[in-house]
Amino acid sequence: MAAETIAEFGHEHVFLAAEHQANERRAWAVIVLCGLMMVGEIVGGALFGSIALVADGLHMSTHAGALLLAAMAYTFSRKHARDPRFSFGTGKLGDLAGFTSAIVLAMIALLIGYEAVRRLFHPVPIHFNEAIPIAALGLAVNVASAWLLSAGGHDHHHGHSHGHSHGHEHGDDHAHDHEEAQEVLTKWGALTLSIFEEGVPPRFRLRRDDGAVLDPEGVELETVRPEGERMRFSFLNFGDYLESAEEIPEPHAFVAHLAVGGERHALVFEEHAHGAHGRDNNMRAAIVHVMADAAVSVLVIAGLVLAKLFGWMWMDPLAGIVGACVIASWSVALIRDTGSILLDMNPDGRLSETIRRTVEAQGDRVCDLHLWRVGPGHLAAIVEVATDTSRQADFYKRRLGRLPSLSHLTVEVQQLRA
Repeated sequence: MAAETIAEFGHEHVFLAAEHQANERRAWAVIVLCGLMMVGEIVGGALFGSIALVADGLHMSTHAGALLLAAMAYTFSRKHARDPRFSFGTGKLGDLAGFTSAIVLAMIALLIGYEAVRRLFHPVPIHFNEAIPIAALGLAVNVASAWLLSAGGHDHHHGHSHGHSHGHEHGDDHAHDHEEAQEVLTKWGALTLSIFEEGVPPRFRLRRDDGAVLDPEGVELETVRPEGERMRFSFLNFGDYLESAEEIPEPHAFVAHLAVGGERHALVFEEHAHGAHGRDNNMRAAIVHVMADAAVSVLVIAGLVLAKLFGWMWMDPLAGIVGACVIASWSVALIRDTGSILLDMNPDGRLSETIRRTVEAQGDRVCDLHLWRVGPGHLAAIVEVATDTSRQADFYKRRLGRLPSLSHLTVEVQQLRA
């Protein structure tokens, strides 16, 4: 029995995106597309004597190289996801690849900007009949690449508690997936307070996990929102559960003070929305690369067409300058977001506040709190709690285990002496 109990505390540190393997396949598919295009342009340019075609083929090789970095990051992080040398898994490898790609993008922006400014003051002859079709072909490849990378690539990232908390199924409730539930431990056993809203206005539901009937006369509930607004709820008996007579206003972000038979409990409800910490920055960097190339292709085509029709030779370098500015802005945003993850900056201040409120709602105090991202849609937290009760770490893990994206939780409890 002891061995089984100890085994329950073990868990893996696999913090990859929910669509990791699908994204990996898409990245390799785009590399094949770009590789074929690159070989075709270089060989075709050599056979037909087109230096512009060869140059665009070489440009495509840098494009394929950036995508190769993303694909290799996916493959490596998947193969080494359970390698014990990585203390918190390989989920952040995609952010490292994204950061590297962002640096490459910034360098490309500088090179394009430098060449465009140089040509603005020192124009060079342009072979319009050859350059425009090549730019159009490049745009088509980039559009196809962007479509392949983003096909089905919605960010559905779900956190996992790795055994730190346990859900409860209610056989009579076919809409369990439509409820946000909190567990309450009382002297009568476990109760579940949930928000039910399947096709109806949202209301609280309260039930005993053993199926016993609750008396609504002994139940009181008051919500307190962050801005201080309070609302009281009364309950009606529906047989195996109680339901609030009043509807719950949006948003569902408040502390619910529940009193049952004289016992009082504070439960934190929060809107479960994934923020930026759910992004797969490796795929984001790959898409930014192809979108940046596509944006430059559009600008180049526009500049070439206007220069050919009206003789505005300055339109081509101007299009290059605008394209460089667009790429630079995208690269800076990517550097900022991936850099903050690599430096373990707090990715979600709202979730940090929810963790603090959840713990301190019971009268305890959070002495130290660290929250950081370990992978797309996966957050880790270390919480130090000071309490003058006999509560142990497992009590706080059960309460915090339901919070969104909180995949790895460590709790340290300091028992205060009266």
